[in-house]
Amino acid sequence: MLYTVECTYTDPTSEAEWNDFYTRVKLPALLSVDGFNTSQRFRALTPGCPAWLAIHTVRDAAVLAGAEYRLKGGGSFAQWQANIGDWRRGLYQCEEPAPAVAAEQILLLTGQPLDFIDHELGYRPWLLRAAGLDSASEDRLAYVIPADKARLLAAAADICLYRPITDQLYPQQGGIHEHN
Repeated sequence: MLYTVECTYTDPTSEAEWNDFYTRVKLPALLSVDGFNTSQRFRALTPGCPAWLAIHTVRDAAVLAGAEYRLKGGGSFAQWQANIGDWRRGLYQCEEPAPAVAAEQILLLTGQPLDFIDHELGYRPWLLRAAGLDSASEDRLAYVIPADKARLLAAAADICLYRPITDQLYPQQGGIHEHN
């Protein structure tokens, strides 16, 4: 299953500190929870989309209801809560774990298939079937595409383009690898 967290941070004066907290404290804490298998963070390139996105591969929905998650990961935003807007969480059924998005690639999220990407460019969508939380009725498609192809879609409606700001992370992986 995939667990997504999307939000916008509304205070530019503390955003860098919050971002550092999320990457260096929150992600390692989440990855220490039994059942969290991967995590990767992204920054929106598309205006109007939530500015920040984290995608986690989790074993099942029970991981998010467990005491270990509540202790180590869930609800640890008290210091930042007043500045977090457009916050939503999604839980999705997926055939495979989240793909790692490399620094030279872009993650594209959309609610509808994009024939141009499928048929003309040859990139296959990755289906995210809504399974709970705030995503209860919203299936999505994800594409991992080269950054130069993303420029062709910059003006398209109903898509969100995200660049990775970390490598895909795994439990017990030493250190956070960020993309500049």
